[in-house]
Amino acid sequence: EPKRIVLPEADQDKILRAAQIVLDEGLAVPILLGDQAAIKQRAQAMDLSLRGAKIVNPVTDRRRRKYLDHLVSLRWRHGVTPFEAEAKLRNRNYFSALMVEMGDADGYVAGLTQHYPDTIRPALEVIRMKQGISRVSGLYIMLTERQVYFFADTTVNIIPNPDELAEIAVCAADVANRYGFEPRVAMLSFSNFGSNKHPLAVKVAKATRIAQVMRPEYVFEGEMQADTAMDMQKMSESFPLSRMKQAPNVLIFPDLQSGNIAYKLLHHIGRAETIGPVLMGMSKPVHVLQRGDDVEDIVSMVAICVVDAQEAGS
Repeated sequence: EPKRIVLPEADQDKILRAAQIVLDEGLAVPILLGDQAAIKQRAQAMDLSLRGAKIVNPVTDRRRRKYLDHLVSLRWRHGVTPFEAEAKLRNRNYFSALMVEMGDADGYVAGLTQHYPDTIRPALEVIRMKQGISRVSGLYIMLTERQVYFFADTTVNIIPNPDELAEIAVCAADVANRYGFEPRVAMLSFSNFGSNKHPLAVKVAKATRIAQVMRPEYVFEGEMQADTAMDMQKMSESFPLSRMKQAPNVLIFPDLQSGNIAYKLLHHIGRAETIGPVLMGMSKPVHVLQRGDDVEDIVSMVAICVVDAQEAGS
């Protein structure tokens, strides 16, 4: 049964083109939020049929009262009144999150015209995180000529502590595993296996130990420098007792600053193709577009959302 993926920014041409590709390829059933007449008129002008898509007007939808009541029940202990909940519900991201939370959709993809925090805030307020997960984190899939890499955290947690960093590593490894890769996780630092006892290096070493206990079936190794992680000959000669016997495919950065810089440099200088950001830790699929993403990027994120929805359903 095709998964139902909400695209709240249906007033954007890129979203409509992406929705048509999703339909043509049978990836999912797009749910487009907006005025039905306006969306159909724009699609016709763009020579798009959108046959098979669902169009939902958040302003007039009959489920609006149900969503409003549920939002109040979720947020009243946070000071949200019915009046304020009504104002939030005018935001299509809140409406999308409530569709997913109430079982009327399987996931949503948004953010083409918004700042990242504005996209994920409604999801965090409406949809629970996975059991055992304390915070969400962000990952990019980096497609290079050499291999596929998974970079985290690249978008959310500014300075994670050891427990949070371990959780990020475990979530990233789980994503790699979900897409058919055997996770080999390098915990990156400016130190190699205790060569520097600075608290920032010690933090990564501690996170490595915690992550290995959390997921003993995967390989977590560190703390290590980036060149050590990428050069298996150097690894085997200098650190023959390391558990990392093959090149890592999951790279965990010690803070948001280094992760965000690294993926952007690899994309622009190394010409790596990027897929993401993949939002990790949510109990139901929510994924965020980058502002200005092209149609191909949007389709890729819908495909990732579908895979997550299939996993959640299983």
